[in-house]
Amino acid sequence: MLPQEIIRKKRNGSALTKEEINFFIRGVTDGSIVDAQTAALTMAVFLNGMNTIETAELTMAMRDSGDVLVWKELNGPVVDKHSSGGVGDKVSLMLAPMIAACGGYVPMISGRGLGHTGGTLDKFDSIPGYQTAPSNELFRKVVRQVGCAIIGQTGNLAPADKKIYAIRDVCATVESVQLITASILSKKLAAGLDCLVMDLKCGNGAFMESLESGRELAHSIVRVANAAGTKTKAVLTDMNQVLGHAAGNAVEVAEAVEYLKGRRNPRLHEITMELCAELLLSAGLSTSLTEARAKLLKALDSGVALEIFGRMVTALGGPADFCDAPQKYLPQAAVIRPVYPQTAGWVIGMDTRGIGLSIIELKGGRTTPEQKLDHAVGYSEFCQIGDFVDNQKPLAVIHAQTEEQFKQAAEKLRRLIRLGEKPKLTPCIIEKITA
Repeated sequence: MLPQEIIRKKRNGSALTKEEINFFIRGVTDGSIVDAQTAALTMAVFLNGMNTIETAELTMAMRDSGDVLVWKELNGPVVDKHSSGGVGDKVSLMLAPMIAACGGYVPMISGRGLGHTGGTLDKFDSIPGYQTAPSNELFRKVVRQVGCAIIGQTGNLAPADKKIYAIRDVCATVESVQLITASILSKKLAAGLDCLVMDLKCGNGAFMESLESGRELAHSIVRVANAAGTKTKAVLTDMNQVLGHAAGNAVEVAEAVEYLKGRRNPRLHEITMELCAELLLSAGLSTSLTEARAKLLKALDSGVALEIFGRMVTALGGPADFCDAPQKYLPQAAVIRPVYPQTAGWVIGMDTRGIGLSIIELKGGRTTPEQKLDHAVGYSEFCQIGDFVDNQKPLAVIHAQTEEQFKQAAEKLRRLIRLGEKPKLTPCIIEKITA
């Protein structure tokens, strides 16, 4: 087979065979297919799509490009959550230890920032010493002993996806239902999961801006994952504003620790609890959502979830006292100062995608796959829709490295956040999709 003929076939809108997909993914994995050809195929898929059979075959080929884990040594269900991406989305940081505190095991294979959205691995890179790419042996040990481990595609887990993921980020082929489905599920299925919950975000800060496209991706993921033997649900959640009070890398880690200690943004808390509760129910660790929520609140309020997060950080190479004093270890920007609105008013909306892009301009996100990030930059104390802002209550606190960066970010935020009369708030949980 010739890779250019496979590209041509998909460019012309024809369906690829299992053999053609497997050939191409093997080439991506062993390097015989170059990045330019991979970029060309992803663009062809982006423009022409894939049918359900093609998407499933692509998912399995990417999963089987490396090792597939089996967790025979664990005495509980193996579960995970994945988000389709948003601005300020740090749910994974709290969800993993909360589920572990309730009896589940969470071997979470996460990714880096994609497009305008932040990446879980980039957040953990803010923690000195934390290994986002440990050996498979250490990964398994931490999952077994702590109950959760959040890492990247270490060793030989879905290596084809790791290459394709980086190329999609810088080649404008992120927003494809089929490529997103294959990327997410290749990692998750390689992790040997019993259950998965998908946080499918819709809105102006999501890859799937409309509810219709969100539903399409949710159904695609649920259909392919359940067919592969992993019990999967999707929860559609709102991404028309920054999730939580922080957006960036180190600042989101700090907010996650504060959440586990008891300071919880209401929308962030509601979404985190809903996803956790659905996982406990799917995994048989609770008999109802009400029981699940009670268990989760106990795990939070007792400090057990915080303790597990700290143990995970330490076991993967981070400081032993990280949760006691995260600011002692997290990188700090040179300029940390609030930005206030030009006129007082209620926050009625925001261009969430634009806010995510502004973090990239602060060097907190990538424009090339190999770019080194500034983990200290971003926003804290970010306003929420329904807040009243004035010369005392800021739009956000900007974390920048120079006065010029601060000035540019401040001007941008004033344009991206809309003020008006007090708005009616909308639900952050939109709907749920099951098999």
